[in-house]
Amino acid sequence: MSIKIGILGLGTVGCGVVQVLQQNAKDIQTRTHCDLQIKAILDRDLHRERDVNGDFLLTDQPDEVLHDPEIDIIVEVMGGIEPARTFILDALKHGKNVVTANKDLIAVHGHELLDAANEAGKDLYFEASVGGGIPIIAALKESLSANKITHLLGIINGTTNYILTAMAEQGREYAEVLAEAQQLGYAEANPSSDVDGLDAARKLAILASIAFNSRVALNDVFVEGISKITREDLTYAAELGCTIKLLAVAKHQDEGIEVRVHPAILPLTHPLASVNGVFNAIYVVGDAVGETMFYGRGAGSLPTGSAIVSDIMRIARNLKSNSMSSINCTCYLDLPLKSSSDFYTAFYIRLLVKDEPRVLATLALLFAEANISFASIIQKQRGKDQAEIVLVTHPCREGALQEALDSVKAYSKVLSIDNVIRFEKDYPES
Repeated sequence: MSIKIGILGLGTVGCGVVQVLQQNAKDIQTRTHCDLQIKAILDRDLHRERDVNGDFLLTDQPDEVLHDPEIDIIVEVMGGIEPARTFILDALKHGKNVVTANKDLIAVHGHELLDAANEAGKDLYFEASVGGGIPIIAALKESLSANKITHLLGIINGTTNYILTAMAEQGREYAEVLAEAQQLGYAEANPSSDVDGLDAARKLAILASIAFNSRVALNDVFVEGISKITREDLTYAAELGCTIKLLAVAKHQDEGIEVRVHPAILPLTHPLASVNGVFNAIYVVGDAVGETMFYGRGAGSLPTGSAIVSDIMRIARNLKSNSMSSINCTCYLDLPLKSSSDFYTAFYIRLLVKDEPRVLATLALLFAEANISFASIIQKQRGKDQAEIVLVTHPCREGALQEALDSVKAYSKVLSIDNVIRFEKDYPES
């Protein structure tokens, strides 16, 4: 059976798709019993140099790909919301199956696109939208579908993981490592999507929707970036037997779903603590399977191309058997979302205070009035009349912590609150 493919976009990821299809063509044909052929590729610039070539039409006219009656599968690797959304809807309307790597689009318009695919009786796959080459979406939809997923924690942005790893291992400051990441191509010239946590939030919205079978929108995710993390914070974390990662956290609890992205202090014993550099990992806990972890390269031409081609092969098998996926959309529940004030965790608080008697005792009293106690305290001299204090609280609700911090800010002996970072480990609710 011959199956023809149209690709929208021939940038880094598009070239990776072509390369994987070409270099593994024999194995792909054996595994699918189909001959997969690239028929046409849409690219805005027809004259720039590329790392791939082949016997396909290269065009800057969308209709030559979207409306070609011979094309069975459309692969969207353009990125961005528009025109990708319009192109995918058009492809589905014209009877095409679709594979996309577009996390922005799936996070914001996934419901609309999946409904359109279902109405058209076509497949829409998006494995590469989260975790690059890590097969996490298929695992959640299929291999772990017998479980109730209770926890999902992920390091799902390679740029921030590279920055925090270098800061921790080399004792360098954030701005210096960010500049290096930009030079190496790990960070964009405008890195805000990565360092402000938005990239990870988009991916978490997708993962949480699948894991908990309830729609989680991008705006539902609490987001905080890494720009306030200093080498001092990483040094203190090491003293506490921990490290700091930008963590995507999703939990299914009795009172609802909790979804958040923020820097988190992780014990070195946690499996995610050893995930360094540009690597990604997703740690999943199910009620039957227990703890599992998926690890690999979260971006790049060939890893992402690997995930996309795997989706193409799934669709090819469906076409050969004259069927379609029965699990396009898994959001059959409507679970409530927890407010950030109800998040429950321990906190690291770094303050600069006047080095005078009774300051620590007063701080303890201010926190006690919010029903918060300390698990540990670190104090170091900073100059003649100043001290730096790190307070590690026992687990508490975030709303209570904010009340305590309001009182601390008003205390005249406190010169600054330099950082507040959440811990991440399992705590019993109280």
